[in-house]
Amino acid sequence: MEGHDHAGDAEKTSEPLEDTISIQTSHSARTDHDREADASPRDLESLHTVPTNSPPWSIFTSKQKRFIVLMVAIAGFFSPLSANIYFPALNTLSTDFHVTPAIMNLTLTSYMIFQGLAPTIFGDLADMAGRRPAYIIGFAVYIGACIGIACCDTYAALLVLRCLQSSGSSGTIALASGVVADVATSAERGVWMGWATSGPMVAPAIAPVLGGIFAQFLGWRWIFWFLVILAAAFMIPFLITFPETGRNVVGNGSIPPQSWNHSLLSYLQAKKIAKDTPSLHRTMSQASVRTAQEKLKQQRKLRFPNPLNTLKIILEKDVGLLLFYNGLVYCAFYDVMASAPQLLEEIYGYDSLQIGLCFLPFGVGCFLAPALVGKAMDLNFRRNAKKIGYVIVKGKSNDLRNFPLERTRIEIAVPLIIVGDAALLCYGWVMQVETSLAVPLVLMFIMGLTLTGAFNAMSVMIVDLYPLSPSTATAANNLVRCLMGAGATGVIIYMIEAMGRGWCFTFVAGVVALFSPILWVLEKWGPGWREARRARVEEMDKAKAASNGWADEGDGTEKVADVVASTAPTSAQSQEKPAV
Repeated sequence: MEGHDHAGDAEKTSEPLEDTISIQTSHSARTDHDREADASPRDLESLHTVPTNSPPWSIFTSKQKRFIVLMVAIAGFFSPLSANIYFPALNTLSTDFHVTPAIMNLTLTSYMIFQGLAPTIFGDLADMAGRRPAYIIGFAVYIGACIGIACCDTYAALLVLRCLQSSGSSGTIALASGVVADVATSAERGVWMGWATSGPMVAPAIAPVLGGIFAQFLGWRWIFWFLVILAAAFMIPFLITFPETGRNVVGNGSIPPQSWNHSLLSYLQAKKIAKDTPSLHRTMSQASVRTAQEKLKQQRKLRFPNPLNTLKIILEKDVGLLLFYNGLVYCAFYDVMASAPQLLEEIYGYDSLQIGLCFLPFGVGCFLAPALVGKAMDLNFRRNAKKIGYVIVKGKSNDLRNFPLERTRIEIAVPLIIVGDAALLCYGWVMQVETSLAVPLVLMFIMGLTLTGAFNAMSVMIVDLYPLSPSTATAANNLVRCLMGAGATGVIIYMIEAMGRGWCFTFVAGVVALFSPILWVLEKWGPGWREARRARVEEMDKAKAASNGWADEGDGTEKVADVVASTAPTSAQSQEKPAV
């Protein structure tokens, strides 16, 4: 990995890497000047115009970013996997625990509720202490809960342990958005975010197939032993190779994390570099590292995670509207998922395994959406930049105050919503008249592709608005969508019974269409709300900088404090802090 150049620096520090997972050599291969410059977590992408010789947004190479995003995508796979792998075993569980199916369904509702609540804690923890500690704590809770469920014999234990299982795994989706915001600028974030969310989006389609196989051939307990084995197999390479990326901890990746927060690989590399470095240079380098780490530590202010930061984000006008509409799209998506097992059994007489296989077209659409829509978002970003004469400095933070970010994201989301909503409407009437199976499967593929793509586009926009607390912002997204989704999936069967299949899905599609003008409101007034928030938070930063006596050592301007962890909405300083 190569160190970046600064104005007036004649030398580059370079450490060749042979393997993708050799992520953190650069932590120790940095110049003193680099560390001093990177210690301030100020978000340059919207507060100031950034010269082209400024530090890069992230020093991770493209190959390393691919590895990082692959790991977070796999981690994000576990929460929806655990939620949906459970469906085929519900009837068996009701019999084994001597409860009615309606009572057993409470384990689904409680799972979705904690799926929304837990990320509010894990998101704030990750933005404050770093990504690795949040992942490790979450998976420790998750693995313990899965072992408990596999061994439990009472319904009360099952209900409580399902809540713990959800709490441990659900934070991974919010953390994935945080990691992407750490390593990618807004101009390139679409593709990276698409791949990071591919795991969570494809899991709901694959999970019922796996659950049906386990429930039919091995018994329901093996569902959870499988999850234990899978999670443990993932955590071994994660602990060894995954680097800390949190900008409040490592800046753009050039500042080493706390000693306890190293991956095994980065720790061994740091020891090797220290051994090979001349003693005088090593002493100077260690001093600069301690100085940079101390600056970040002072601004982090470790504390107990505050879930109220998520609620403060929701109260922002533009974010609140976006989260609400995104939640409606998610409800439409999950209404199809939640009702499909019963409808496929009623209409076609399928068993659990056959029903699981019918979800595969949905899964293929969900899998393709992140990559295709992510690429489209990045192309549209460049198209709009060219249209207004905006110069994108690749790999660097950019001033986005006057960039039409809302329009750029919404232009991708709108056609997807139109097609997906039309497919949803048709799906209801196709199931009403009980056509050939091929027709609903094709419509499920279209809905998986378009509704997932629209959801991804709007989720990227949420991260754009809060890039310095992306995990907290995504936790807010998770909270709204999961609580709305829990309510929607809880009543969809009753709605179908009362209204009929065709009119029920007509109603769902109509609700999405009715509230679609929210996107027009965001495009028209969103930039003004964003700029007002940026100005407000910049004033807060200046006041805090003055009270702490921080002075910039280079250009004579005040250092902007990172108030993401302690004030809300702290990351709203730009659109590469709240996309301004």
